[in-house]
Amino acid sequence: MKRIVTNGITNLEPLIGSCDWYWGADYASGDLYEAEELFRSGHPVQKNRLILVHRPEGTVYEPIRTEPGQYLGRPVYRDGQVVLLLVDFPKAEIRILVFRETDGTTEPLAVLPLTMVEDCYNLMLEASPLLLTRSAHDNQFQILWPERRYFAVEDHEVFEFLEGNRLYTSVWYEDPDYREEVLVRDYETGEVLERIPGNLRTMPDGQHWLLV
Repeated sequence: MKRIVTNGITNLEPLIGSCDWYWGADYASGDLYEAEELFRSGHPVQKNRLILVHRPEGTVYEPIRTEPGQYLGRPVYRDGQVVLLLVDFPKAEIRILVFRETDGTTEPLAVLPLTMVEDCYNLMLEASPLLLTRSAHDNQFQILWPERRYFAVEDHEVFEFLEGNRLYTSVWYEDPDYREEVLVRDYETGEVLERIPGNLRTMPDGQHWLLV
């Protein structure tokens, strides 16, 4: 039995796209959206911690030591690198950072104004390709970086991946039995090109499997 010292973070999840990296975080002020609500209402945001664990040796990294008012979201793995999302509420910045395994540090990939989003509801990184996205309350899916695109989507529709000019999403229904479909949208227009019955799953190595 290998003993992994995480200093209190005991729930680890695999980073999609990698067979060797896992991540875990505490939620001192809830999720990213809840932390933002606390900050906007004048309450202190208790900074959260995020760790990365590499398999098989079990090495633990804490790539960013956050400061008060900073909060970390879900990381992703893309092109052999772990990419991190940090929101600095006092500075009104969204930072996208690349983790360097060689020395355990990070370097900025992009620094964006927090004013580009209405709020941090469902603000997250996606890895296929690397995107900063947000799913709004009004059935609108937003790509915020590296370019800006807005798409009107259906109820219960979520982003899966982008391949060329084809945007893949999945949507679930209860009519009355539960079922899922994969929707293929035109990236330029948002038009639905195909509806494919089945459940889409992304494997640890990044493959996309359609379960039918």
